[in-house]
Amino acid sequence: MLVKYGRIDETEAGRREVSTRFETLIDFGEVDFADLDQARDLFGADAYQLFRTHWAVRAGDAQAILAELAKLKPGLKPVLAKLVAQQVEPGAAAPPPRIRETLGVAGSVEAFLQLLYKLSGDGQADGEPSSDEDTESFFRGHDDARFELTPSLLRKSADGAWQFMPNEDRLCKELLIAHYDEFQADQYCFDRLVRMQHYGLPTRLLDISSNPLVALFFACHGRDGPSDVDGEVIVFRVRSDDVKYYDSDTVSCLANISNLTFEQKNAMNLNLAMEAFNRTEVAGKLLHHIKSEKGFFEPRMVPDDLRSIVCVKAKRTNTRIKSQAGAFLLYGHDATLSEDGQEGMAISRITITDKAHILRQLDSINVNATTVYPSIDQTTVHLRERYRGGRCA
Repeated sequence: MLVKYGRIDETEAGRREVSTRFETLIDFGEVDFADLDQARDLFGADAYQLFRTHWAVRAGDAQAILAELAKLKPGLKPVLAKLVAQQVEPGAAAPPPRIRETLGVAGSVEAFLQLLYKLSGDGQADGEPSSDEDTESFFRGHDDARFELTPSLLRKSADGAWQFMPNEDRLCKELLIAHYDEFQADQYCFDRLVRMQHYGLPTRLLDISSNPLVALFFACHGRDGPSDVDGEVIVFRVRSDDVKYYDSDTVSCLANISNLTFEQKNAMNLNLAMEAFNRTEVAGKLLHHIKSEKGFFEPRMVPDDLRSIVCVKAKRTNTRIKSQAGAFLLYGHDATLSEDGQEGMAISRITITDKAHILRQLDSINVNATTVYPSIDQTTVHLRERYRGGRCA
């Protein structure tokens, strides 16, 4: 393993990338380990972290690691002993400020709707549309305001390791093998991802809705009923020209990334020019999957598009999508959504309190588990709770 010890500075965070300067203090060169377990124990890293292809920042005891490396590189022992003795304090840097536009706090349906009515085009961020006429609004509800806008596939565990992403292609193929008939009517890869999302498989899709009351319901209705934690409704104002449909070429490119293996995804160099990228082996693999649904597709994929996040209107092929007025955010390769949105998509938030009261109000206008989850099992749960103890409707 190639090992260097040093410090970083001049770190700058951009919208898509973080750049920094690394100054090498000691170059260990190639360090030989007896096996993976020895390397894993020395660095306190799991197998995935040992083979990661991206920079990562992790907490750890640098002095203890240097002391162990000194045993593997005896020639550097005098230099390392001096560094270990210094007990250098780790550098400190303040994280960048969180830019979150909060419209206000709502503890009732009326207050929630009033905040939406007041939402206007004033104070747009860079790239945000200039008026409500050229935008479409979508909504998403979180029953815990601390939740992030990350699809289930791209979520990580507490130690920073992926939960599902390395096995994305296997997850999709295994479900198709087990229930092939369910997907016969799906023309595009995106259609299959929507159906997989419907059945609870982790995908690179994030559910959103064109109905704000559906989002408000989700902001109040957690798995175990309403909690005391503040909820949140996220409002997405998307430039109309940037809203995609299920048959979009860009959507086909992004959706078919799900068919690539983890190794193929890691081999994608999206910093190449378009012509150079389309000549790479991994681009050929991706093109093969795209051509299976669009035989006419030409090898002119735009690398920057492959790491984008797009808003997609899906076919309303099941009752759940119909009842929730569903649409989706489709995440490309290594894509993350800034808390203030991106070019063509402005994000604002409404904090939700008094969830039990809001749920009663929503129920009175027929927005409840039965209408949001239109399946017989959800209907029976809702009816059971509604009439429990002899209560009347």
